[in-house]
Amino acid sequence: MLDLGKIELSPPPAGELTTRQLLEELAVHGDKRLVFSYEGRDVRPGYHVTEVKDGRFAGLDCGANPEAWHETFIQLWDVSEDGRSHMPAARFSAIMAKVAAVVPFDAAAKLTFEVSDGVAPIALYRADGIAVAGDAIRVSLSRRPASCKPRDRWLEQQKQAAGAAGRAQSCCA
Repeated sequence: MLDLGKIELSPPPAGELTTRQLLEELAVHGDKRLVFSYEGRDVRPGYHVTEVKDGRFAGLDCGANPEAWHETFIQLWDVSEDGRSHMPAARFSAIMAKVAAVVPFDAAAKLTFEVSDGVAPIALYRADGIAVAGDAIRVSLSRRPASCKPRDRWLEQQKQAAGAAGRAQSCCA
């Protein structure tokens, strides 16, 4: 059995919001409507948070390096219901607090949104940014792409060493 105590947890990728960052920003704007945007459009008024899950993962990447990370999954059911508007940020925060009381999650975890309209399959998104505009707080979501972690680490090392991204090298040896 793999000893997780010997594997350093991978931080969330740069440019992605963590669970903590999202909740801290929502706490400041609890009275505003919470609108998630993906695929060039906003979730519909009446959307539901259908599940919140805490994931703890361990595995090997394509370079045979052990990897471990925590991830918070928030499932959004993108439906419209008559007479409902986008939920207030405070309501979303209350849902997350209720979950945390029963299923503790790592606030520094990578954050993934599972979004579906109940017809199309669930698609995975990351939270790229958050902005306040008028009476709404908007969270922009983009597709969560696959990545090669050894290549990503190598590129980050090159960027730090040279001040700019370098060329990719073969990583799957």
